[in-house]
Amino acid sequence: MHPQDLKRTLSSGLLSFPITDFDDAGNFRPSTYAERLEWLAPYGASALFAAGGTGEFFSLTGEEFSDVIRVAVETCRGKVPILAGAGGPTRTAMAFAREAERLGAQGILLLPHYLTEAGQDGLVAHVEAVCNATRLGVVVYNRAQCRLGAESLALLAERCPNLIGFKDGIGDIELMVSIRRRLGERFSYLGGLPTAEVYAGAYKALGVPVYSSAVFNFVPQLAMDFYHAMAGGDDATVNRLLDTFFLPYLAIRNRQPGYAVSIVKAGARLVGRDGGPVRAPLTDLTPAESDMLHQLIVAQGAQ
Repeated sequence: MHPQDLKRTLSSGLLSFPITDFDDAGNFRPSTYAERLEWLAPYGASALFAAGGTGEFFSLTGEEFSDVIRVAVETCRGKVPILAGAGGPTRTAMAFAREAERLGAQGILLLPHYLTEAGQDGLVAHVEAVCNATRLGVVVYNRAQCRLGAESLALLAERCPNLIGFKDGIGDIELMVSIRRRLGERFSYLGGLPTAEVYAGAYKALGVPVYSSAVFNFVPQLAMDFYHAMAGGDDATVNRLLDTFFLPYLAIRNRQPGYAVSIVKAGARLVGRDGGPVRAPLTDLTPAESDMLHQLIVAQGAQ
């Protein structure tokens, strides 16, 4: 897919990032991962991020990354575009991007580099190096240690034609407004805060109507219903789902750091799409917390 075609694809519709399936021993389980993608694809997401944050990219070995992307590309070919996560130190991220391109992914989601703080010049050099390592369209994820400003993104926009997307996981409204006003339509803009539905109204007002949904992993129809209600100005449905599902969901998610991933895997298990446990240092929900989530799902008639 040409980077500009990917940009157009990402400029509308709902996005999501499938969990990565592990067996009881914590090893990648390709058979159920393929079944998961086959189940999710018909619900109508514009694109899927394989081996993204909710896909536990940060815990995968290089060999596992290749296996995950290969299964995703083969399973979703002709159905939905696959963007592969790539992150870590600059040369490691470059290698992941090249491998994803070799395996047939349609784009790259550039996740934050690992641990060390860096100034704007260093961040620009990092993103530019990864963009130069691939012909695929790249979406940069502003989150954690990677906090690019408007001027830095303007430099990257000039230097990297294949940098076609900006995903925000910070929630700094002043920064988001400055980026949106400075870069105009140069990028496709994506909301990327955990449980993005809660922020969808605010981001739509900023000119960022597209976001990625975690709950699409286990209540895909509810996720699509919320997206269409938000896009269509159906405030009654938006507010009902916020009150009866998303805000109670946040109350469970916020009980422990890392639960933004763990609660999604718990939800998948509860609807009969078990993806196995999370890997350390993440921890799974307790039985009591899983029961709370189960009640939320049943109340929506979504199981």
